[in-house]
Amino acid sequence: MTRYDVTTWPVGDAAEDIGEVINSIIADVKQHQDVSDHRDGGKPGAVISIPSGDYRLRTQVLIDVSFLRIEGSGHGFTSSSIRFNVPEDQWPDLHELWPGGSRILVDIAADAGGDPSTGAAFLVKRTGSPRISSVEFSNFCIDGLHFVADGSGLHPENTYVNGKTGIYVASANDSFRFTGMGFVYLEHALTVYNADALSIHDNFIAESGSCIELRGWGQASKVTDNLIGAGPAGHSIYAENHGGLLITANNVFPRGASSVHLRSVTRSSVTNNRLHSFYPGMLILEDNASENLIASNHLLRDREPWAPFLDVDNGRDDLFGLLVIDGSNNSVIGNHFSEVVDSAKLRPRGATPVIVRLSSGTGNYLASNHMVALDVRATSGDSAFDAQVDALLATASMHPLDIVTVLVEDGSTANTVLDSGTTAQTILDAGANAFRPTPTIG
Repeated sequence: MTRYDVTTWPVGDAAEDIGEVINSIIADVKQHQDVSDHRDGGKPGAVISIPSGDYRLRTQVLIDVSFLRIEGSGHGFTSSSIRFNVPEDQWPDLHELWPGGSRILVDIAADAGGDPSTGAAFLVKRTGSPRISSVEFSNFCIDGLHFVADGSGLHPENTYVNGKTGIYVASANDSFRFTGMGFVYLEHALTVYNADALSIHDNFIAESGSCIELRGWGQASKVTDNLIGAGPAGHSIYAENHGGLLITANNVFPRGASSVHLRSVTRSSVTNNRLHSFYPGMLILEDNASENLIASNHLLRDREPWAPFLDVDNGRDDLFGLLVIDGSNNSVIGNHFSEVVDSAKLRPRGATPVIVRLSSGTGNYLASNHMVALDVRATSGDSAFDAQVDALLATASMHPLDIVTVLVEDGSTANTVLDSGTTAQTILDAGANAFRPTPTIG
């Protein structure tokens, strides 16, 4: 038997504890596929099907077999954040209150801010050789249900903390796939250690403290075509010690502390993404992140328009930069930056915002980047959708805003900066860096 349905499996009740059911199915797979070499095969793996419906998870699922696919019948994402910020007396008028599709309700004990693996709905962990391979998660929803108070004074449902993780891959792995998934209201949505040829594609990962975290080390992986939105203390897309990583065609929503954060990542590409943030520090390359291509991205930084989060930020001021590079031989080519903010709310007061800041390293190449900066009076609203759309579409009643398009600090030398700001907008040592300003009119 290689195909299982959680609703018909004789052990446990999937509606009450799908974790117990899936663990029992995995045990059955291991029992029936116990020979590693039989007629040039022996362990083909299995498919576990989750039909549409709500399934509580009270027992953590432990995955320690290769070639396992867990698939549902719909990612079921809907905004829990919007609903929790609607007055409760209006809830009876809402068409839906909760996410849907094939929905797993993470109902295990977890400590906010604790070890992300202990609060994980799915833990992938196996020792020995070879690496665990070809595990797939597809087309279902993992819902953390509620956030909890954290002492910040925010409404508990707006804190982005609850100690819960959607999927935590703790062991070295090869050719894992996450496709068509929905993740919502988790402190950590998806954390993967030591990945090789990983694919994270076409998922909806939002309203979670951190969305995608690629930790340990990794190579030849991709994060593509996802819709992503993290919390103000977390990461939207984070990777460390990776080579050959492709991040492309993602739509990253605002409110995450960063849109893309790469630490000690080399020879990788961040291309053709739409990145939107309410704070500086949108795209960060740190700890000698080198030989990366940053190209054809659209970066928008504006102000938070939704009333419940107006006083929330990531702790960085406007001198930090939207793109910050600590590394060498990176290429930043053909990107569009829009800084659309209220000058009265800049920090420190009266600051000239920095768009690109080279803090250290050598040999970086910046060319043909277009920076647009506009001063707009800040407005807000109680409707998340209306306030955000109004802010995105507003182009009238704006005035030019003075900016520093490129700041090259003394610790960064031998860089080339071409057509990425006028002479007046660029701060660098022309004796230590090559510079050609964007032409001015007149």
